[in-house]
Amino acid sequence: MVGNHSGVIKFYIEGFSGSPEFRHTLFAIFFFSFFVTIMGNMIIIVIVCADHRLHSHMYFFLGHLSFLDILITSTIIPPMLGGLLMSELLTMSFSDCITQLFLYLSFGTTEFILVGAMAVDRYVAVCNPLRYNIIMNNQVCISVVIMAWLLGFLIEIWPVYATFQLPFCKSTFVNHFFCERGLLLKLSCEDTTFLEFILFLMAVVILFGSLLPTLISYTYIISTILKISSASGQRKAFSTCASHFTFVIIGYGTCLFLYVKPKQTQAAEYNRIVSLMISVVTPFLTPFIFTLRNDKVKEVLRDGMKHCYHLFKGS
Repeated sequence: MVGNHSGVIKFYIEGFSGSPEFRHTLFAIFFFSFFVTIMGNMIIIVIVCADHRLHSHMYFFLGHLSFLDILITSTIIPPMLGGLLMSELLTMSFSDCITQLFLYLSFGTTEFILVGAMAVDRYVAVCNPLRYNIIMNNQVCISVVIMAWLLGFLIEIWPVYATFQLPFCKSTFVNHFFCERGLLLKLSCEDTTFLEFILFLMAVVILFGSLLPTLISYTYIISTILKISSASGQRKAFSTCASHFTFVIIGYGTCLFLYVKPKQTQAAEYNRIVSLMISVVTPFLTPFIFTLRNDKVKEVLRDGMKHCYHLFKGS
């Protein structure tokens, strides 16, 4: 039996098996996605801060969303890349595993709260535009962001604490590319049925608590857009919400499959694939979703590239 002595327990992250060539190919793919994710989201943060045309509440939220994507990716991918280059299994200490899981879940929870707030912001912008600056003033937006960060971290303290209070007597080999909660529960020799049920209820509250205002907001948004008589007016109204709506479908879809299920100890391959979608694919797509589907962001990027070109040409 492996007792919970934080100085003794080490977790062995199995990651991705296969030949060295296959692992090096995966390394190249994940490194490329990590680089694009960091650079793409950094560009969004920089242009939101630097260009006055993006100094609105929608882009204030977007800047925080991009920052969260950077943090989520940076929590998961660097250790995974290190494991792909190692001939032996990646080893993580007890404290490292706690830290990784806590940060991953906290950043993810914060992101979902923020996405729900962005949906309400779009609802006010489309359905009540004349009162938008009164309702969504600077003080409200800053308060919403602060509450999202605080709640994201506070909510995940007990689930992570309860997970690591379990005795790990079966093994400390984690068949995943990071310290995934469902597989950690599977390693315990105690009956985790009640804990899994509590975690399931918490996942339902977190996801549907932020999804509910999103669904209500988009119901009113779609209803309002359909009442607009001109096709150009409908397109303009929908263009302000299209990128956020796309992100909602991808983000919520993957997390509902992974976390909203009574049995947290799902098959390892299932967990691995869905976790890749959450920690690698979604942050990778975020810059493209919010640039290719947003006319104002595309305009700012075009002007920025023209400015850089003229500076380079002049030098």
